[in-house]
Amino acid sequence: MSSRQNRELHAHGAEELCEAGMSLYARALREGSVLEVDVEAAPCLLGLGLLHPGMDDEKRLVPTAPAVALPRLLRAFDERIAEERRRETRLADSFESLMRIDGRNTAPAEPTGITVLNGLERINTAITEAMADASTELLTVQPGGARPLKALAIALPRDQALLDRGCRMRTLYQHTTRHALPVVAHYERLRGAVEVRTLDEITERLIVVDGAVAFIPAKRDRTIALELRHPALVDYLVTVFDRLWSLATPMHPKAVRRPSLNGITPRQHAIAALLIEGHTDAAIADRLGLNIRTARVHIAKLAATLGSESRAQLGYLIGRSGILESRDREP
Repeated sequence: MSSRQNRELHAHGAEELCEAGMSLYARALREGSVLEVDVEAAPCLLGLGLLHPGMDDEKRLVPTAPAVALPRLLRAFDERIAEERRRETRLADSFESLMRIDGRNTAPAEPTGITVLNGLERINTAITEAMADASTELLTVQPGGARPLKALAIALPRDQALLDRGCRMRTLYQHTTRHALPVVAHYERLRGAVEVRTLDEITERLIVVDGAVAFIPAKRDRTIALELRHPALVDYLVTVFDRLWSLATPMHPKAVRRPSLNGITPRQHAIAALLIEGHTDAAIADRLGLNIRTARVHIAKLAATLGSESRAQLGYLIGRSGILESRDREP
């Protein structure tokens, strides 16, 4: 291959100086010069002016001092940036006249209706402001079991103020929340049109205010959330909520629990369904709002009831028993 062809294949910018070029340039700086033949492996050094012919030996190349080479290369970058800006200006000027001709494209783009909220403080402020403007209904999905006492204390006056304005509140929890006395007490204190229902499994946290604005988490630890105001998105989330609501069981202090069926409790029914799907103990606990120890206790009781001696046998016995054909899922 000729020297010219090698240079063409090896061409790149200074910001991408190749490993071979860097190594040879460093050797030239240490030794004072390198043989011209050595540069065949890195012709970029000549193109970038990092090596040049020596005065004493025409077969050797000497390095340009880095303090001299770097400013020269940076000036080349500045010139390229300036030229790109000039091209940008010329292009914008050309399209300005075209946009005046095509009046259809002069209108501003439709907003997406999605706002990213970073940080718990900003998220809580946005939710509080939206609830303060509520006039019809608040829909909430709260996954997990118990809620922190601090969160309940903050929510109590905010929820009551909303109810006092004549708004309706509907909240979905998981069945495990029925045993969370602080949560039950919270709803007993509220006065107005408030309803709470529970399911074995629900979606991630969701808040919808007046069917106009919704809040959903954008990160698992809930430090980032999305505020949604696009009508189609909010309508979709309201539909999802209503579907879950229709399947859920009302929660109130005097609710009577149905007895277990053939020794299998409703909680064990839910666990059996997830076991059949192949979920781990940790995943089952997360899906049902349980801690992993409680989930394992339920799994052990289910295995004892069905006479299972292993995890693999338990799955087989669940399928054979027919317990999943029952749709009795009340807690």
